[in-house]
Amino acid sequence: MHSECVPFFCLIMLFARFCFSLIAMLLCYAHGVYAQSWRPDILGGNYEQKEILLPDDYSGKVKAVAVRQKSSIASDKAVLYVHGYNDYFFQYELGNNFANNGYNFYAVDLRKYGRSLMVGQTPFEVRDIKEYFEDINAVLDIILSEGNKSVVLMGHSTGGLIASYYLAVEDTRKYPITALILNSPFLDMNLDAVTEDFVLPVVSLCGAIFPSVTISQGGGNQYARTLLKKYGGEWDYNTQWKFEWPQSVSFGWLAAITRAQDILHQGADIAVPILLLHSDKSAIEGTATDEEASNADIVLDVAEISCYGRRIGDDVTEYVVKNGMHDLFLSRIPVRYSLYSHVFEWLRERSL
Repeated sequence: MHSECVPFFCLIMLFARFCFSLIAMLLCYAHGVYAQSWRPDILGGNYEQKEILLPDDYSGKVKAVAVRQKSSIASDKAVLYVHGYNDYFFQYELGNNFANNGYNFYAVDLRKYGRSLMVGQTPFEVRDIKEYFEDINAVLDIILSEGNKSVVLMGHSTGGLIASYYLAVEDTRKYPITALILNSPFLDMNLDAVTEDFVLPVVSLCGAIFPSVTISQGGGNQYARTLLKKYGGEWDYNTQWKFEWPQSVSFGWLAAITRAQDILHQGADIAVPILLLHSDKSAIEGTATDEEASNADIVLDVAEISCYGRRIGDDVTEYVVKNGMHDLFLSRIPVRYSLYSHVFEWLRERSL
């Protein structure tokens, strides 16, 4: 009798497991968010990716993609990296260094960027920086579900603006975010005073009325030349996701960026420790030699990064990277290797 009951009991357990999975899936769909299974990522090695289907927005279907490399060291600490404008996560060396130092590394390709870009979408389209909060929260939910107890949030350029704005205005109490690392954050527009004081407010107003109207950024491809191997740089990446030449930007994008920057300029109160990283100098794209551009930030004004970065929290550690490029972790080997040492020293000192 007992042996006859075993198969029946197993069927009951399988049915119960199916019901729990179905309920979880329905709850995800009810909130408009559904994550698929992990699968090998385009970066190879130990990198994996997971698609996250998000609620539709004004352009239709939307998704984000999480990328991870779990540390081989038993750890419940994680890092979440947010990329910049005209970018996606391809900085495999960055993830490798965090994984080798005992952090489970995660990155997100935000909606309409990189792995998340869907057919028919306008790359990088956004009308409010808060749109990205859904993407970040969805990845943080995954990070917590995988047993991590603390998260260092890290952002580069526009990703630094997004991460700072997120911690400044979003209720993040459900997430154990313990620190913020900013890699050349885009905290100001790097334009002349007249343009910033008079032209941008008008453009921002137009952004609310005509969000899809675009304007040219102008400029050349010098930054790409400092990075790509085909020009003598050290990196390869998908130039259909990270364009070699500047793309036009929409009024909606400009309005979203300037609104977030204005709020941070008024003074944020980010509660976690902040490591503010930037180059020791800026250079002007197009007028600098390629050698000068390889040892400076040719995208943003480092003085503005320093000025506004020190205002966003009470515990800000500023580190100036000699000869650093705009993406400091893509700088030349001596520069970035020294930077890695400093970052992990700061994390150890803070017990993070």
